[in-house]
Amino acid sequence: MDLLNLLLIAIIQGITEFLPISSSAHLILFPALTGTEDQGLVIDAAVHVGTLAAVMVFFRSETARLARGTAQLARGRTGGADARLALLMALATIPVVVVGAALAISGLIEEMRSVRLIAWMTIIWAIFLYLADRFGPRVRTLPDWSLRHAVVMGLVQALSLVPGTSRSGATMTAARAMGFDRVEAARISLLMSIPAVAAVGAWIVIGIIRQGDVALGLDAAMAAVLAFGAALLALAFLMRMVRDWSFTPFVIYRLVLGGLLLWIA
Repeated sequence: MDLLNLLLIAIIQGITEFLPISSSAHLILFPALTGTEDQGLVIDAAVHVGTLAAVMVFFRSETARLARGTAQLARGRTGGADARLALLMALATIPVVVVGAALAISGLIEEMRSVRLIAWMTIIWAIFLYLADRFGPRVRTLPDWSLRHAVVMGLVQALSLVPGTSRSGATMTAARAMGFDRVEAARISLLMSIPAVAAVGAWIVIGIIRQGDVALGLDAAMAAVLAFGAALLALAFLMRMVRDWSFTPFVIYRLVLGGLLLWIA
């Protein structure tokens, strides 16, 4: 794949991964609407890994907490706040890993790369996001995150595997509906991306090794690096925005995009 296409894909992924507008939808739409060759799932996964590195750098303290908590769990210690956070993150990740593996093995993941499906999911989840943000209370913060919250958000995260849904958008919607304020909803959603995208990273490495395609591996590595830079900028923008604005601009964008896609389809 040429450098320009890699750059464009990385920028698209970096900007859209953490904004509630569906990165997978934009990655699928880029070749569909421009007529360029589909970059394939390996490049899609690579740019997701780049954004994983960005979120770990941006949320350094929270990532350190997860690392400490994971180490405590490995030693059989479950009583501390860090261990509890790591355990809840692990439980929230199980649904998306199970469903994602099932879709990949069955081949259904390729069948869902449809412009019409993306359009409807874009519109439907825009409505859900608006309702949750408009009527959801803002009384909870990260320390209030419980087993019930983790399970609900984990199941919703699994639903986001349908292109057009948006992993960040769906989990932020669920968090707002359960009473977390916008900043905390975004924070929890982004932290949930760490184990979820790490699983994608493991899958891409296995896939590249099996294919034995060195050129594809180099393209994937370059795409990941470019996505990392774009994602850092998008994270700074998102966290600043949710402190002062509502999610309504994203809702409007999704509705307009969904309508345009239905017209195209």
